[in-house]
Amino acid sequence: RDYKVTGVQTCALPISNLGEKDGRKMAPLLLSLFFFILFLNLMGLIPIFTGATANVNVTAGLALVTLTVMIGGAIAKNGLVGFVHAFIPHGVPWPVMILLVPIEFIGMFIKAFALTMRLFANMLAGSIVVYSIIGLMVIFGAAGAPSLLLGVAIYLLKVFVAFLQAFVFTLLSALFINQIHHPAH
Repeated sequence: RDYKVTGVQTCALPISNLGEKDGRKMAPLLLSLFFFILFLNLMGLIPIFTGATANVNVTAGLALVTLTVMIGGAIAKNGLVGFVHAFIPHGVPWPVMILLVPIEFIGMFIKAFALTMRLFANMLAGSIVVYSIIGLMVIFGAAGAPSLLLGVAIYLLKVFVAFLQAFVFTLLSALFINQIHHPAH
C-alpha cells in the first residue's frame, strides 16, 4: 500500500508495522538503517573491501540502536510505568507473573541478540560460500565461459542477498519496536 500525504508518496514499511503516527516518526530511523546496511552489504561486493556486516561488532552496534529505540521510545511514549507494564501480561495470575515477567524482560534483549546474529551469520555464510566456490574453480582449473557465468550468477545472488538482508533487518526492527511501544498482551 502507498500512503499519500499532501501528494507525497511515503514508505509503507514503517507505517504498516508501526501505525500511521508512529510509522511517520520512525520512518527516518528505519530507512537510515535500511540504506546503511544496504550500503555496507554492497561495499562488501567490491573486491578491495570486506563485508562490514559479516563482522559481529557491526551488527551488534546496529542491533543496539534498535534496542535503544525500543527501550527509550517505549519510556518516552508510555512513561516508565507503561514501560514496566509492557512486561506484565493482562489476566495472568500473580504466581505465574513471577516467572513470566523476567522472561518477557529478557526476551527484549534476546530480540536484539537475534538481530545481531541473524544479519552476521547470513552475511558471513554468504562470503564463505562465494570464497569456497572461487576456491573450487581455482583448484579444478575451471576456466572460460562456464566459470564466468557461475561467477556472474553468484555475484547477482550476493546483490539480491544484500538487499534482502537490509530489508529483513529493517522489518524485524520495526516489528520489535512496535511490540514494545504498543504492548498488547
